[in-house]
Amino acid sequence: MDSVCVIGGSRYFGRRVVERLRDEGADVTVVSRGSAPVPEGVRHVAADRDDEAGLRAALAGRSFDVVLDQVCYTPLQAASARRVFAGRAGRYVMTSTAEVYDRLDGGPWAEDAVDAGAWPVRPELPWRDPGFLAAHYGEGKRQAEAVLAGRPPFEVVAVRTAHVLGGADFTGRLAHYARRMRDGVPIVVHRRPRPATFVSHEEITDVLVWAVRGSFTGPVNACSHGAADVFGLCDALAAAGAGRAVYTVGEEVSPYSFGRAYALDNGRASGLGFRFSELGAWLPGVAAEVVAGVAGCA
Repeated sequence: MDSVCVIGGSRYFGRRVVERLRDEGADVTVVSRGSAPVPEGVRHVAADRDDEAGLRAALAGRSFDVVLDQVCYTPLQAASARRVFAGRAGRYVMTSTAEVYDRLDGGPWAEDAVDAGAWPVRPELPWRDPGFLAAHYGEGKRQAEAVLAGRPPFEVVAVRTAHVLGGADFTGRLAHYARRMRDGVPIVVHRRPRPATFVSHEEITDVLVWAVRGSFTGPVNACSHGAADVFGLCDALAAAGAGRAVYTVGEEVSPYSFGRAYALDNGRASGLGFRFSELGAWLPGVAAEVVAGVAGCA
């Protein structure tokens, strides 16, 4: 692994991945629109990945050992990436999501529960409509995986990551609970919330760096051992001093209340050599950080 191109990667755990790769000696190029500065010691190529001609021109004359795509959400983006990087990349790692299993319930689900190679691709759907894309996030990721998996011009890996907790989480989803607990505001949940698997921002960084370095191909699930439902998350926040959680059942549910299980099986990645942590080992620390952050914004 000598040269790595990271598409996106200027914030949250993507930035940590870029810094790790840089610190471990890789020649890293970040492709982004430039809305956030890239880490020191990293090349930046200003380009919009949705502008195929512009992306091709911006990367003229460049080739890479590995591409890590942090922001591939649609089959259109995947198809464009195939065309742009064919012949100029040896390996392509796409950051995917547990949402590819959103038509299933129960689990934990192994990778073969969703066969991207056989998944139908519908490029004619309105993928450029932000509202449509937000409502079909899991389907967009499935079809993006399918495009990359079909007779690929390079090695392809799809890291199907569980919900990420901790660090500079710009989504504010866990902080939502801490604020409501602090203020005594009811938390809206499903009548029977289901469990999900999670991964820390540090561990998903480790997984992505491992996938960039690796020689395996295909999808791999990334999650810590263990699962939690919304009540378990709130229990961790309460133990960290957030206050008492008060629940109410409603339609507009809170971020980590799920009506179906999002449980992943991490057996393939474990078998390939990655050592996952236990959710219970790091969740208390993340909860304490969130509670402290909410208290600081009071």
